[in-house]
Amino acid sequence: MEAALKEKLKKVVELVNNDMVDPDIDIEYCIPEVETTADSCDTSGDPYLLVSYAEDKYVKRKIRLSKSNLQKSAEDIANLVTFYIEQFKEEIDSVNMG
Repeated sequence: MEAALKEKLKKVVELVNNDMVDPDIDIEYCIPEVETTADSCDTSGDPYLLVSYAEDKYVKRKIRLSKSNLQKSAEDIANLVTFYIEQFKEEIDSVNMG
């Protein structure tokens, strides 16, 4: 992985961690050479985040960082990831609340 992309992804991880302080959401990172917190990361494809709902570990969503997304700024990528996580949480809440 090139150095500029590596630095951008480190910044994305930092921004997402700062924005997504939520006890109901667990975030695992599968970004080789930057942040790998999941036990079993598939490093053959695009880097991704695995988001799970704390109350139900079986409810998960994979957020891929595609090549087109990686061309954006770190702030734009972090905003996109944060949006996807918020959307995921709203979907889970709507199912749980009825």
